[in-house]
Amino acid sequence: MRAIDDTLDLLSGKWKLALIARLCYQPMRYSALLRDVPGLSGKVLSRELQDLETNGLIVRQVSAGKPLTVTYSISDTGRSLKALTDSLADWGLAHRARMMGGAA
Repeated sequence: MRAIDDTLDLLSGKWKLALIARLCYQPMRYSALLRDVPGLSGKVLSRELQDLETNGLIVRQVSAGKPLTVTYSISDTGRSLKALTDSLADWGLAHRARMMGGAA
């Protein structure tokens, strides 16, 4: 069970999986992520992105043009979590359908 504890520690928090899931589909700039994740503040987004980058799950790319732009994309290690985020999304949809009285 230590491996599960380590994984949950790495992915803990309300926002990390939401950010990883979005970046699995396309690279995004900071402002786009902030708009796309309801309820996420700029301060928390900065902290979560830094944490994900430190752990090798995302890549931060700075383009030196004017104005300076920063784009975040999923790393190969982070991409290995796509099956997990897809499964969580599928489960959430099925659970919502069950709770609303529909078939799963």
